Amino acid sequence: MASLQTLSKSFPGWIFFCCCCCLPLLLTSSLPLKEASTAHHACRLRKINFQQPYIRNRTYTLAKMASASDTDTDNRLIGQQLFVNIRENNRCYLMKRVVEFVVKDVLSEVKNQYPYVEEVAQFLASLTSELSSCKFSGKREHIEKNLEQMKNKMEQLEENGKTKAIGELDLLFDYMETACTDIPKKAGNKKKN
Repeated sequence: MASLQTLSKSFPGWIFFCCCCCLPLLLTSSLPLKEASTAHHACRLRKINFQQPYIRNRTYTLAKMASASDTDTDNRLIGQQLFVNIRENNRCYLMKRVVEFVVKDVLSEVKNQYPYVEEVAQFLASLTSELSSCKFSGKREHIEKNLEQMKNKMEQLEENGKTKAIGELDLLFDYMETACTDIPKKAGNKKKN
């Protein structure tokens, strides 16, 4: 106790005490790991990706051109039905998968039918590349089911299915932006409608 009183009277003594006793305790204490937040950042895109007027214009123009020749007004491939039973933190992963499908199975096959297809496909492919480490969390079955329903609907529409998918590129662009740039709300923080 006497040594503590002596230490308290001298400022350098306190520095010595803190450096020798307190600092090692602070350095070795277990701090919460931030794995979840780093994994979460893998499913995020910068808003600036979507704020480029040039590529937004190209995407919307391409969609408008294809939409003009879309004869089916009853069906929608890209819409809220994709998000049925999908947790908000998995929506970006789902949109990544939808975009991969559209780039690979739709845009790559219609390069010569519409202008801007290659530019839009390259842009969308660059987004999915940025999201390459984006993984789903929880159960994957709903994601796969919703994707399969979209693909089946497109196949049922035959040749018009690809036209419809291109005609909905504007929706795909918007849904991708919302799902991958907005921060998902936590379960307890949802706004009541």
